[in-house]
Amino acid sequence: MRRRWRGIAILLIAIATLSACALTRSELTPAATAHLPARVELAQVPFFAQDDYQCGPAALATVLQSAGHDTTPDALTEEVFLPGRKGSLGVELLAATRMRNRVPYLLPETPVALLEELAAGRPVLVMQNLGLERLPAWHFAVLVGYDLDEQTMILRSGTAQRLVVGERRFMRTWERARRWAVVVLEPDRLPANPQLDRYIQAVASLEAVGKLDAAERAYTRAHEHWPQSAWPVLGLANVRYAQGQLDAADEAYRIALRIDPNDIVAHNNLAEILLRRGCTAQARKHVEHARIHAKGGALEAAVNKTARRVHDAEALHVQPSSSECPSPTSF
Repeated sequence: MRRRWRGIAILLIAIATLSACALTRSELTPAATAHLPARVELAQVPFFAQDDYQCGPAALATVLQSAGHDTTPDALTEEVFLPGRKGSLGVELLAATRMRNRVPYLLPETPVALLEELAAGRPVLVMQNLGLERLPAWHFAVLVGYDLDEQTMILRSGTAQRLVVGERRFMRTWERARRWAVVVLEPDRLPANPQLDRYIQAVASLEAVGKLDAAERAYTRAHEHWPQSAWPVLGLANVRYAQGQLDAADEAYRIALRIDPNDIVAHNNLAEILLRRGCTAQARKHVEHARIHAKGGALEAAVNKTARRVHDAEALHVQPSSSECPSPTSF
């Protein structure tokens, strides 16, 4: 009986494995890949053979070089290699990318997204689990090509400059690493099939570590691509505010409000600028509008803080620092 149940268990595992393979393969159907070339190989992508446990620095150096930043694995090791873990984590690779004025864009968790970047001439940094779910062997590699007819993928991996693996085998290792994949972008470039929320999140992280010039270039490119969205303009306004360019920030926030008259961030931050200028009546109009739309949301506390500061300034009869305060109803 035990042997029988053991045989059934093995059979079920085999069926599950085959089902997973079939599911992965079904994502690269002819219909899903019809817009892509049948084969791509980015032969010009540099190669750095990794030392022991150094796949993170080697893979990151590869994609940074491809994005125009001259570096080597040795230059990155101290920053991204964790001796205690004998390896690197994705978060370290993303942080190191930002510090070099590049945008790390996390791709959607689909095989087609990988192929689209390759077809656009851009290598993809991927994480793989070469072991098992319960006994993982984490590995970073760089995807540089594919062949749909042969069902193969081509990687810079470990000590192999051109590692050709079966599509299904690659997909299994990538699946076990939660489909983590990143492209490294120059600030004025977009991914092959950009998603607004993903891109803005990537650029906001660049802004958060003080890379304001790079963030400004990226937000400008995003505004060109998504002119009907307030998010890129808000990003530009925030960068200019951080740079002390209040007039430019004021203008950008007002552009954002023309796109979305109820944008909470634009109203709140414009109120902050007006408050700094002593235009308390105008600041109050904007912060009151923000409070209406922020009620019960994640931004409510921040807006209420601004509202209290406006109230205190009005109570102190703060005088404008400029005679050019806009009309309180000019939004």
